[in-house]
Amino acid sequence: MPVHLTRDGRVAIVVMDRPEARNAMNREMTQQLDAIYDELESDESVWVVVLTGSGDRAFCAGQDLKELDSRTRQPEPADMPRPGRASGGFGGITRRDFPKPIIAAVNGFAMGGGFEICLACDLVVAEEHASFGLPEVKRGLIAAGGGVVRLGKRLPMPLAMEVVLTGEPISARRALELGLVNRVVPTGEGVRAAVQLANKICEAAPLAVRLSKKMVRTAVAHAEEELWSLQAELGAELRRSEDYLEGPRAFIEKRAPQWTGR
Repeated sequence: MPVHLTRDGRVAIVVMDRPEARNAMNREMTQQLDAIYDELESDESVWVVVLTGSGDRAFCAGQDLKELDSRTRQPEPADMPRPGRASGGFGGITRRDFPKPIIAAVNGFAMGGGFEICLACDLVVAEEHASFGLPEVKRGLIAAGGGVVRLGKRLPMPLAMEVVLTGEPISARRALELGLVNRVVPTGEGVRAAVQLANKICEAAPLAVRLSKKMVRTAVAHAEEELWSLQAELGAELRRSEDYLEGPRAFIEKRAPQWTGR
């Protein structure tokens, strides 16, 4: 199985497990990731997801170019599932509107589609030996899994252009300086640090977290004047929840809140 799913309390840990291929994304891995995200989206016992790769060399090397070359030589039917054609996009996530926070625990290099997966996540914890890059131009390709779009929004244009047009990788420390990574941790500590961050998020009300995530992501994609009505709608939805009452009540009673996500 190229993907493994485990649980740590309210945190789901998803592992891309093709170390012999540097966790490159093939059809089977994409289909499994797509199915797992479908499952986790509807599982109310899971509040935060941590995504990582197996081994200590690679988070994800992007698309499996060997499989891509094989498909090119032997064309398949148009309706055949392919990496990047899953309902959630490349890796099952790059075009998915996933409501719960996802933290990438980057345990090595994240190249091409691997970097695009990181850009699709909400937070990134990188081990100190990790690196990031979009080398597609060096392969005659374009970073079509959201890389050129999202990087252009995250970085000043000259910096985004350098990463996209040279195809050269950047280090974890440089990614931290540029604001692409939340924190850099020692090698081997990525998942532990990501789960710690996830547990910190789990201390908050899950519905408030999801609506806040939606607001932040929408704000990035829309002009400010369009957001006030959406903010009012999301606030009204939150006020109808049980957790909206539980937070102030727990504060007054000087106890830890018991969130239900309802």
